[in-house]
Amino acid sequence: MKKIFTAAQIHELDQFTIDHEPIKSIDLMERAARAITDAIMARWDCSVPVVVFAGPGNNGGDALAVARMLGEQRYQVQTYLFNISGKLSDECAENKQRLMSRKGQPLFTEVTQEFDPPQLEQGMLVVDGLFGSGLNKPLAGGFASLVKYINASRAEVVSIDVPSGLMTEDNSYNVRANIVHADLTLSLQHTKLSFLFAEYQQFIGRLQLLPIGLSQEGIDSIDAQYTMVERDDMRRLLRPRDPFAHKGSMGHALLVAGSYGVAGAAILAAKACMRSGAGKLTVHTPRRNVAVLQAAVPEAVLHIDHEETTFSEAIPTDDFQAVAIGPGIGTGEQTGVAMLTQLRRAQCPCIADADALNILATKHAWMQQLPKGIILTPHPKELERLEGECTDSHERLMKARMLAEHLQGYVILKGHYTAICMPDGHIAFNTTGNAGMATAGSGDVLTGILLALLARGYTRREACLLGVYLHGLAGDLAAQRLGEESLMASDIISCLPKAFAVLRT
Repeated sequence: MKKIFTAAQIHELDQFTIDHEPIKSIDLMERAARAITDAIMARWDCSVPVVVFAGPGNNGGDALAVARMLGEQRYQVQTYLFNISGKLSDECAENKQRLMSRKGQPLFTEVTQEFDPPQLEQGMLVVDGLFGSGLNKPLAGGFASLVKYINASRAEVVSIDVPSGLMTEDNSYNVRANIVHADLTLSLQHTKLSFLFAEYQQFIGRLQLLPIGLSQEGIDSIDAQYTMVERDDMRRLLRPRDPFAHKGSMGHALLVAGSYGVAGAAILAAKACMRSGAGKLTVHTPRRNVAVLQAAVPEAVLHIDHEETTFSEAIPTDDFQAVAIGPGIGTGEQTGVAMLTQLRRAQCPCIADADALNILATKHAWMQQLPKGIILTPHPKELERLEGECTDSHERLMKARMLAEHLQGYVILKGHYTAICMPDGHIAFNTTGNAGMATAGSGDVLTGILLALLARGYTRREACLLGVYLHGLAGDLAAQRLGEESLMASDIISCLPKAFAVLRT
């Protein structure tokens, strides 16, 4: 899986590359600047006037090198280096000298006190090289004013590595008005954690990752807390189906779902489970749901609750390899007690979703009684009901991680980049899925997929990673066929066979 590094680890990787390639720091910067310059030239030709804003650190050094390289290609470049404190990084100072020594008088201004900003107009390009991944506090003063000036202009903006003002991980206490709004972010080698959060997409614009030849040995040696799931990873996880398999060897799953009037949640989860290869599925549901479930999912065995309209009693789980509980069960007191009893009795992997999470949100003391290794699948609001309100996505993610560690289970925090939080603190981000999946029933489908994989014998970790990936991939295939606007949860189920086939090729 592709690693996501913190700001400290990015610096460590740069240094590892410098020490072990070996390569001088200034030459590594030159390599990065060449990749950035090439990316800019691929989008804007030399008729576009360019204004480069360079900060005093290595991000500014990148920007100065880019200014020089664009000038060598006959771009009209106006460069501003902000040296307010009178101290430049060594590489920034070296690139200042290289720019100044270029043939022909470059349009270069070193700002030490007062700054008379250039006119930024439509049809111009701003190269933002003020601050990069090392920033650890909100911008203020003159730099904040400059950012607001850039954002108020009609010029296009390309940011080097990170939009200036945006921190790579935690922006909970950042000042959003003081972050550059880039049209394009050219990030070096790896994506940053904050790039995965919805509220920061407005600053990033289009994202392009630029390989700059950082040491693969260094990448392998650094223990990253965050990773991104890739297709090859999931292809390796997907097990070949035994030609001699029978329904008894492919797992027996128990789904506790549906109350009267909410049978649809049970139907969607049940169909997804059967489409994901479970050998046998039993659905425990109230008596009023029997007719509709038998008609909609004839492949499932029904275990009927003695109550007419609600789930009210736990059933033995000795014959099952996995249990999922929650879709559409309601949040009544009797249902809540039965839900907890069902989870406590289970001797196999368990998934708690939907109303099971809503019940736990009102009964926090019950969290201590959940079985080790449980899988919770909250969307952001459900997570906040469990763990308290959050100021932003980073805080929400940290709470999901702490919950997984506390429960020694798995928390699947659903979103554009669904985060699989593991008991050891590691977080893996899924890379499939689309906005069309933001529709009722999509979560029930995910529960069914996870249930099938667990029943078939996948470990909890494997089932979480593979299940979320397949769910998103089936959604992507459905969106290709139907468009995002018209996508329904049942369309995801209908595309599961093709999703499995894609992974097997």
